[in-house]
This record gives sequence, C-alpha cells and structure tokens, in this order.
Amino acid sequence: MRFLSFRSTLLIGFLLLALLLGAAALRGLLALEDFARQSRQSAELAVQVTANLQQLAERTVDLERGARQYLVLKDPLLKRRFDMLVAEALPALTRLEAIDQAAFSPPANNWRNAVLAAKEQLPEKDSPAILAAMSLLNEVNEVLAVSGRGWIERQNATLLTELERNRVSLFAQVAASMSGALVLVVLMAWWLIRPVGRLEAAIEQLGESRFDMPIEIHGPADLQRVGQRLDWLRHRLAALEADRVRILRHVSHELKTPLAALREGVALLQDEVVGPLADGQREVASILEHNARALQQQIEDLLNYHATVFDAARLQRRRIALRTLLEAAADEQQLQLQARELRVVVDCVRRQVQLDPDKIRVVLGNLLSNAIAFSPAGSEIRLAAGVRSNNVFIDCIDQGAGVTAADAERIFDPFVQGSHRPISSQQGSGVGLSIVRELVAAQGGRVFLVPSAQGAHFRIELPYEQ
Repeated sequence: MRFLSFRSTLLIGFLLLALLLGAAALRGLLALEDFARQSRQSAELAVQVTANLQQLAERTVDLERGARQYLVLKDPLLKRRFDMLVAEALPALTRLEAIDQAAFSPPANNWRNAVLAAKEQLPEKDSPAILAAMSLLNEVNEVLAVSGRGWIERQNATLLTELERNRVSLFAQVAASMSGALVLVVLMAWWLIRPVGRLEAAIEQLGESRFDMPIEIHGPADLQRVGQRLDWLRHRLAALEADRVRILRHVSHELKTPLAALREGVALLQDEVVGPLADGQREVASILEHNARALQQQIEDLLNYHATVFDAARLQRRRIALRTLLEAAADEQQLQLQARELRVVVDCVRRQVQLDPDKIRVVLGNLLSNAIAFSPAGSEIRLAAGVRSNNVFIDCIDQGAGVTAADAERIFDPFVQGSHRPISSQQGSGVGLSIVRELVAAQGGRVFLVPSAQGAHFRIELPYEQ
C-alpha cells in the first residue's frame, strides 16, 4: 500500500467497505429468497396433500355408499360405479406417495389392500365381509389423514428450523461484516492518520530548530514524498543554522581583539597617560568606556550561548533532590535579590529525581535573572517543583509586567527581547531564554509560558526518572 496515494487509499478503503457490506446484504437477500422459495414449495405441497386427502375421504364415503346400495339393489351398474370410484381414488394415492414415499406409502398400500378386499367381496354379496372391508377402509383413511397432518406439521417445523438457521447465519454474517468493516476502518485510519500526525510532529520539530532527527514518513506515496521534502528542508535549515553559528562565532572572535584594544586605549585616556583631560573629554571617555564594556558583555553572552548549545547534548545525569536544586539556584542570586529587595519562595516536594543538575542550575539561573530584571522592587518570585503524570515540572513565577501575546511565540528565539522592557536600566542580549530552551530540550523536556493574569509564568517539564 505504500505505493498508493492518499486519495487512492481512501477510494480503495471506501470500495472495500462497500464490497464487504454489500456482500453481507446480498447474502441476506439470497437467504431470504431461498426461504421464500422453500415456503412457497411447502405451501403448494401442503395444499396438494390436503386436496388428495380430501379427495380420498370423499371417495371413501362414495365407495361405502355405493357398496351399501349394491348390497340392497344388486344392480351391476352400481358395481361398475364402485370400480370407477376406485379408479378415481388411486391417482390421489400415487400423488401422495410421490410427495413423500416414507410418510404415505404404508397407509396408501393399506388403503389399496382394503379396497381390493372390498372389490373381491362385492360380487359375493357377503354383507359382513364387505362392511368389514369398508370399515377398514375408513380406518386407513383416518390413518392417511393423520399422516397428512403430521407431514404438514413436520414441513412447518422444518421451515421454522430453516428460518432460525438462516437468522443465526445472517446475524453471524452481519456481525462479521460489521466487525470486518470496523477493523478495516481502524486500519485505514491508522494508515492515513499516523503519517499525518508524523508530518505535524516533523513540522513542529523544524519550527523548534531540532535538525538532528531525520524525518521519515511511512504511509501513502504522496505523504512519503512530502516527508522526503521535509527531510530535505531539515538538511537545508541545519546547514543554514550551522553557517549562521559559524559566522557569529567568527565575528564574535574577530570583534574581541579590536574591542580589547579599544578598552585599553580608553583606560589610558582615563588614566591621563597621554596628558590631562578636560571635563568634556573625561565625560566622552567615560561614555566610550561604558559602551565598550556593554559591547564586550554582549559578545561574551553570544559566545556563551553558542558554547551552551554545543555542550547541551553532553549530559551527566545523577540523582538529586528537587528542593536542594531550587534552593541552590535561589542562593546564587542572593546579591541581585537583595539589591532589588526581592524574595524567592520555594515550594517543592521532597523528591529525588534523575537529571543533569549543572545544566538545570544554569536554566534556573537564567529564569531567575530574567524574573529579577522584570520584577518590581519588594515583590515575590515563586519557584515551585513537583512530579505529575510521569513528568517533573518546575515553575518560575514573577509579578512583573509579563509577556505579551505577540512576544509569546518567539520569546525563546535567540536575541529576541520582549516589548516590555525590564525595570532595570541594563538591557540584556536576549539569549537567556534561548539557552534555557536548548538545555531543557537536550534532556528530553520542554519549556513554555503558562497563561497568567499577572507576571510571567515559565514552566519546565522533564521526563521523570526514578
């Protein structure tokens, strides 16, 4: 099926469903027609049996009446009429035997024998013998009637049994067809939805700049081709990302040397090595020194970001207590917290987890630095952690201005700063949250913004390993 397209697979699936359900309906129709035919045949035979039995009963009455008249009147014409009535009754016996030999042949032979005995006694004019033969004929006729009713009842029972058998068989076929249709629908849905879900995951993977995992789509041929184009796009984006990183690294390194010379020159000017400075000149030198330091800090942040991205995949997992990890991250920021009169509240269960604590400390340090920069003085920052649904979650919640909806989609991209500027005058480089995302993704987790009425609420989710 991997050579079929999406539309061809859908068409074949619908045709198979129609064929499966149509076969069940056709089988039910054929069974109904067969039962109707058997019912008609049985009804026709029942009518024939009843008609023949009635004819025999009438001829038996006529024979008995004719025999009695012959005994009284001694008229040869009555003897011939008796023989004619016997000749008319015998075909009815033959027809009954043709319908069911086993059911009607014994009483039919008895009827013939009784009539033959009456015919033999009729010329002798032996009244007791003739009357005895006619009485026997009536008894045999009753036996034939009972046999006929029994035969009709057996036919009805056979029809009911056949109806029940057809009902059970038809029910089984309908159930099998519906089960087969359900299995077919599940298989078709799995065959078609699975690659669509994989395509969605692949697009999300490319959107999150994860280019290390190949994209393989199994399913209809056209979706496989889409997967191949996405994998080509992955290679292309990975190459562009590598070029960008290489260029940034080279530019950063190339800028450090002239920047160091510039800072050295500014320091010489401020130390008045080349001569005394006027007040205006001293102010210009101070401005140069401040901006050179800010530029050097941004270059170092850029280099640290690329070093972190390179080092993110090399994990050193070990067991550590969650509370210990959060408290250590808060202690490292004590100077910044005291300077802004902020406090950190740690809300954490006492649980041991398996992760890379060094990288998580970097993550928490960046989140706390970001929260400190955006929090109003005297406010509270909350660090919470726990285990839920086989995931370790860590929350960092501040009471600042928060993140706008427009910035939420790209706040984790490198060198992107939100529209809400921090309260402090010092502006960051916009790589802190990018480092957080890279380090969390390297451990199989994710970081995202949780909607909140006030402030920013960042949540980290990591796989829970005991």
